[in-house]
Amino acid sequence: MTLNQLRYFCTACRTHSITKAASELYVTQPAVSLAIRELENEFDVTLFYRNKTPLELTDAGRQFYEKASSFLREGDELQRQLQKLNEVHPVLKLGIPPILSTIFFPELWNAFHAKHPTIPLELHEYGSVRACQLVRTEQLDIGLVNMEQYDIDQLESIPLIREQLLYMVDPSHKRASQKVMNMEDFNEEQLLMLNADSVQNELLGMRFQQLQISPTILMKSSQIYTMLKFIHQGSCGGFLYEDHLPQFPDCVGLPLNPPLYVQIGIVWKKGLFLREEMQCFIDFMKDYDFPFTAP
Repeated sequence: MTLNQLRYFCTACRTHSITKAASELYVTQPAVSLAIRELENEFDVTLFYRNKTPLELTDAGRQFYEKASSFLREGDELQRQLQKLNEVHPVLKLGIPPILSTIFFPELWNAFHAKHPTIPLELHEYGSVRACQLVRTEQLDIGLVNMEQYDIDQLESIPLIREQLLYMVDPSHKRASQKVMNMEDFNEEQLLMLNADSVQNELLGMRFQQLQISPTILMKSSQIYTMLKFIHQGSCGGFLYEDHLPQFPDCVGLPLNPPLYVQIGIVWKKGLFLREEMQCFIDFMKDYDFPFTAP
């Protein structure tokens, strides 16, 4: 028996619905159903009547709910008391790719601090692939990442915004007057790419491979301003998001043909008991008014 199993069960009891419980907890419906089945198997008891809508507790389920609710209340109170001993919150470790940090921070950081001034944030810059790996091993609490990964369903997640990828060039570049960048055009291009732990690289690499396109890769870097210095030489280009354009007005952004959109969101480890700091940040991000295109 785990705290998460009890929390999932009690939330399903209170909302009378697996679907509503999953939505409130920011997890999938199968995760809630599995937690309930595991409790039933462990204690050899039936907690809900099957095939009834809304959910209806058995007699044993009602007794279990009363005890589980009391246990969770005591656990939450213990957590609050322990935190008050130090009068500070633990640091919330957040992973974010450098290409996204220029869009989201420092505005988002300042807004979170204004709402939760006692919760310290510690920002770590990693590519999306690496950030997700560190979230799984609990070296990071939450990742703000490109969600176009094949195994993203192994993490809990909330999509936030949808971004279009653009090919960024200097106004003096030979492609700058084009309206779009056709994929075949990249056969003759010198490209700047992100480091190997970038989902963006994987998406572009698959497109190039499918079309048998072999561009010249000049450099792989995670530093946007280093890439911009190369771009302004006029002979090469790199890939950034549409919401980077207002920050770099001295660049030309060409949409790809066909266009390439990605989903940006936050992720955290499946089945993890959410500390108060994590829950605050997840709730904050879910309600944050992004000045970008909504998903």
